[in-house]
Amino acid sequence: MAEIISIHSCVLPGLQTAWEPVGKKRPTRQKSYRQKGTTVGSRLAAKLGWKFYDADDYHSPENKKKMAEGIPLNDEDRIPWLCALHDTLRREDSSRQDAILACSALKKMYRQVLVSGASAIESNQSQQPGENAALKILFVHLDGPMDIIAGRLEKRRGHFMPPELLKSQFDTLEPPSAPESFITVSLEKSLPEIVLEIERAISQHEAFLE
Repeated sequence: MAEIISIHSCVLPGLQTAWEPVGKKRPTRQKSYRQKGTTVGSRLAAKLGWKFYDADDYHSPENKKKMAEGIPLNDEDRIPWLCALHDTLRREDSSRQDAILACSALKKMYRQVLVSGASAIESNQSQQPGENAALKILFVHLDGPMDIIAGRLEKRRGHFMPPELLKSQFDTLEPPSAPESFITVSLEKSLPEIVLEIERAISQHEAFLE
């Protein structure tokens, strides 16, 4: 089994992390991020020697076009994207590959899809014999006020999502809560501080699962 870590927040971040021990020794880890999350995720992946994925790379051309035109994505747009991300995490988990994914999993349901795939959409569906167990994911919520995130978005260049969509993301956001496995990290901290705090959380989560 693999350790998966996912970090997320509105637009800027999207980091999500989770993990699960493999055998008796080294666990494999997977994480997910976006924008600021992409910065945090890529820095953390480089430091830990993990594989890094940016969820934005998995959006369909239709989704990218819609966002470029200032139109917020809806559940119908996002579910296939999230299912594809789940499949990627599942593949890495099966091969015991530590990985980081930068992704905006704004709603609780979106995070459930990352954990369980398409079956999470049918809330009353129970796991059938022979089905893959849900991935164990530690979500890292990068939290910050809208004005700080908006200021950083204004400086971003070459991305298909315009800053004007930030409010719609805050409106959609459902911060992680119990019984989800998560930590919250302030975006007002420096990048090294954020990375160090996540590293410490990984160690604690790893010890808890052993």
